[in-house]
This record gives sequence, structure tokens and C-alpha cells, in this order.
Amino acid sequence: MARQRTKKGRPVSGWLVLDKPLELGSTKAVSKVKWLFGAQKAGHAGTLDPLATGILPIALGEATKTVPYVMDGTKAYRFTVSWGAQTTTDDLEGEATETSDMRPDRAAIEALLPRFTGTISQTPPQFSAVKVDGERAYALARQGEAAAVTARDVEIDALTIIAHDGDTTIFKVECGKGTYVRSLARDMGRELGCFGHVSALRRTFVEPFDEADAVTLAELEAAVEAAGDDEAARHGALDAFLLDTGEAMDGFPRVDLGDEQAHRIRLGNPAILRGRDAPVAEEEACAFHRGRLVAIGEIAQGAFRPRRVFRL
Repeated sequence: MARQRTKKGRPVSGWLVLDKPLELGSTKAVSKVKWLFGAQKAGHAGTLDPLATGILPIALGEATKTVPYVMDGTKAYRFTVSWGAQTTTDDLEGEATETSDMRPDRAAIEALLPRFTGTISQTPPQFSAVKVDGERAYALARQGEAAAVTARDVEIDALTIIAHDGDTTIFKVECGKGTYVRSLARDMGRELGCFGHVSALRRTFVEPFDEADAVTLAELEAAVEAAGDDEAARHGALDAFLLDTGEAMDGFPRVDLGDEQAHRIRLGNPAILRGRDAPVAEEEACAFHRGRLVAIGEIAQGAFRPRRVFRL
């Protein structure tokens, strides 16, 4: 008889909205948080480059089942474009490939913004995680190969100027999944004829999480240090920073279940929804019991039908 593998770590679940520091990669940030919490499972909802800071939502345990819903949501960034040079990476890390002495005035930039708002075609940077023939584009770029990165449509909900001083412009952008801010800077620089690259980037919003939800690694480490050598106290101090798994589903159609309905759902069975205000049909909805997320599924023919059940 085969031995059953024991899962390492503790079965803690929830969302930690990390304020990622500069020069820390997303994968390393997730590993650090997983180690601090002693969690069995962890994942993140949208990569941030090492040179970017800001909101990196990290899912622990059962919350990893809601990662796709957060990744599909709206995101917002504050970023600075330095004019006069295009780089290999479209940010400060790369070498300049094109330069110009020309600098755009604010009016010229303002006039350009409508062309970069709405549904636009965008080619991801050569140094990006996009796959080309099964390889990451950045891996090919590091080998000196020019990856044939394909353009794709992305959604830019809003693009506005926060400040402009001639050499640099600070923008705010609200956008959909798959948008590369570095590509925005590169393409705006080309259109203006002066070239440009991102010199500072901060993510301020990942639907439904914003900066008010964010916590720094320093705060987590301080909580651990204050708790001392008591493991239970350390875990308790860290868990206080977690948001409930169901927070990720804010804005989705919701039904609240009674005890019997919740029991049926947890077994993977549909549950009849009663009451005159019960929704009749929803392709994507979530079910809660006593304030905790029980399942994600659909509502059809007066019943909630689970597709993903949560063991919380």
C-alpha cells in the first residue's frame, strides 16, 4: 500500500495584499510570505517586475482557487515615463537603443492620450513573461534572441497625466488583464517622436484590493519579532493581516445559504434557492454561509450549482 504524502505547512487560507518593495521579484515575494506564514500553498494574482512596487495580492491555501477571478479584474498603476530614450527592456534596467534630444510638451502628450485609451493593440516587451513557441520571451531575450512577440488587444479604461516637468511625465492608468505599462511608455515615446521608457512604476489597485489593504514585509517581520518564540503567537499575529478568501469575490452575484443548503453545496450538490428575491440565472456567482465563501458556481433553474467548493 502506497504511503500518503503529508502536506508541509499549515492549512491557513486567505488573501495577503503585499506592498511589494523595489527589486524583489514576485516569485521571491510569494516564497517569503509562504515561509513566514508556514502555509501549505500560496500563489499570486499578477506578476510585478522587480523594478515595480505596490500591490501584489498573495493567496494562501483555499484562496488560491479565487486567483483567476482577481487576475481578470481591473488594475491601476502610477508610473513615470522618462523621455529621450528607448531601452531594450522598456524600463531603467535595459540599455538605450534609440535616443532623442526632443522633449514633448504637456499639450502634445494630452493630445495623444485618446489614441491609447479604449481597446488598443499592444505588443508586449521583449523582456516579458509572454510565451513564444513555449519559451518565455525574457529567456530568449537574455540569450540575445529577438522573440517574435505577437501584438494583442488590451483594454485601457483611463489614462491621465498627474504631473509633467519636461523630461518626465507621471501618469495614472486603469487597465485590463494583460496590459504592459512598459509597452505604453515605449509606444507613446515612438508616437511623440522622442522615445521613452518607464523609470518608476507602482501598482495601486488590483480589483477588489487597493492600497488601504496593503501590508509591507517590514510590518509582517515586526509582528513575528514581537510575538517572540511562541509559534502559535507568531501565526496569530500574522493571520491578523489576512483578508477573508471571500473578499476576492466582491462585486460578483452572491447568495447567502442556510445550514442545509450549505451542507449540500459542500458535498458538490446543487441547492434550491428559495424566496421571491432569489436570483433566477447567473453564469458566475458565489455562495456564502455565515459570512464565509462556500462555493463558486452558476445559478440556473432556481438552484445554485457549485463548480468550485471551498473547504474553509
